[in-house]
Amino acid sequence: MRLPTVSLLWLALVTFAVADTSEPLKESKAVGGSPREIALDNLLAERDSDKGLEAAIAAAKKNGIAAQAILEARFLYHVDRREDDAIAAMLPEFIQQNENFKLEDSAIFSVKEDWLAVIEYVQAIAALKKGDKDGFKSHITEAFWLSPRQASAFAPHIDRMRLEDSMRSVKIDFETKLLPLAGGEAVSLKSLMTDKKAMVLHFWSPASRECEASLPDYVVTAKALGEKGMAMVSIMPGNSPEILTAAQKVLKPFDPKPPGAWLTDRNESPLARELRVQALPIFVILSNEGRVLFNGDPTDDGLWDALKKIDPRIIRPDSPGGGGE
Repeated sequence: MRLPTVSLLWLALVTFAVADTSEPLKESKAVGGSPREIALDNLLAERDSDKGLEAAIAAAKKNGIAAQAILEARFLYHVDRREDDAIAAMLPEFIQQNENFKLEDSAIFSVKEDWLAVIEYVQAIAALKKGDKDGFKSHITEAFWLSPRQASAFAPHIDRMRLEDSMRSVKIDFETKLLPLAGGEAVSLKSLMTDKKAMVLHFWSPASRECEASLPDYVVTAKALGEKGMAMVSIMPGNSPEILTAAQKVLKPFDPKPPGAWLTDRNESPLARELRVQALPIFVILSNEGRVLFNGDPTDDGLWDALKKIDPRIIRPDSPGGGGE
């Protein structure tokens, strides 16, 4: 799936830094600028691909952009693409750069505390990747203390840790029956698991613009995973006549019918509630025993990590719009 741009608070900090300083390094291309200023703007704006980032970095170096500003831009790139592995891998560079930190070289920070908060954040992510819950709490708490205004950027990782903790005790009953989106008799999850390695639940809604926009990606992904032995099940919370009509309208352009089963969630004790689905779209991977192997955003790298553990041959498919990962 192609990764959408995610507007996190750090991007707001970029705007803040650009708007609140008269230093040449921090001027915006929007009002014109020198090749150096344009190179910096392009570096901070790059989100499309690693190759694009490499090209932007090369141009930044050619135009004399400080190593510190380049490090910050790389950080924003990986944050915006939700690439936690890459963020964690940057920790040694942040620790080294901290010894030579100069506020005047910063591309995005107006005070040193914001920079120090990012270092704590990177350490928190590194701890999270290692399964060090205490380390994560310690570093993320310090990050909050240093820069409270970045709280909304830290919060998703805290939510993820809590979600993972809660999912350890969840076991989905495959005898559960759900009604097909197109009508007819209820279908049991067990019947969809025949000869399958695992089940991928895709929670979505026609009322969500993000869900609608991501459907072409989902169709490609569902086809690829189905070929690797995954049971693909799309579940729509709610089954009112209005939402059913909206769903049929959204799915009508896809011909043939999108891969997998398309069902509606039950009204009593819905699966979405049991799995703590609070945003859409969401992917949940279930083992053959009904245990949760992954629960989160379809753009999360953890989704593909979990799938590769089930079948190492699984490869993340290219987006139908091009660009791949």
